[in-house]
Amino acid sequence: MVAAWLKKIFGDHPIPQYEVNPRTTEILHHLAERNRVRDSDVYLVIEDLKQKASEYESEAKHLQDLLMESVNFSPANLSNTGSRYLNALVDSAVALETKDTSLASFFPAVNDLTSDLFRTKSKNEEIKLELTKLEKNLTATLVLEKCLREDLKKAELHLSTERAKVDNRLQNMDFLKAKSEEFRFGIRAAEEQLSARGMDASLSHQSLVALSEKLAELKQQTIPLKKKLDSYLDLMPNPSLAQVKIEEAKRELNTIEAELTKRVNMMEL
Repeated sequence: MVAAWLKKIFGDHPIPQYEVNPRTTEILHHLAERNRVRDSDVYLVIEDLKQKASEYESEAKHLQDLLMESVNFSPANLSNTGSRYLNALVDSAVALETKDTSLASFFPAVNDLTSDLFRTKSKNEEIKLELTKLEKNLTATLVLEKCLREDLKKAELHLSTERAKVDNRLQNMDFLKAKSEEFRFGIRAAEEQLSARGMDASLSHQSLVALSEKLAELKQQTIPLKKKLDSYLDLMPNPSLAQVKIEEAKRELNTIEAELTKRVNMMEL
């Protein structure tokens, strides 16, 4: 069955090569069966159309005979203008899908066609309004898209600039870290050398920093003492008592200045 169907389909042309197995045979058999059913349906439709055409021809001949018998009229006797009118009438009846060319058939068909026309116009107006709204929305969307693209470009440019700044800062940070490590190793090496040469540990970098902080603290402590001394110098009564207080303040100030001088000298070494 499959081979006969393929031969029928391709006719004189060679049948293409295909792999013969149960699956392909089943598929081709299914296609052949569907093709047979479709051909059968098409044949029935053709036969029905032929029968209807024969019936229409018989009806037309019958009507023509009636027309000839009643008014002795034949389409062959019409003028060119009459033939055109008759053809237009027939074409209108076909277009309107009426059962005949009587006014009783034409009027409802024309009314239906007019109603369809009004509905179509109304629908067209609705579509136009919808299209107008869509055009406005599209315009607004395009403007928004343009603004968003510009903002995106600005953001990308800003991001690129910031990224360059961050990269530069990272490079500087790496450089500073490297320098810090280099200085730390240098200070450690110098301290080790000085320690090997017998340098007092109190003169190390950390000790000097601590001494500098202590020096600043002592300077701050001398400020109120100097103010106190100045206040004693301004006193008029009891010169002997004032002299004692002045001497005490001078000794305290000298002690602080001596300590300060000692610290400064140690830092200079």
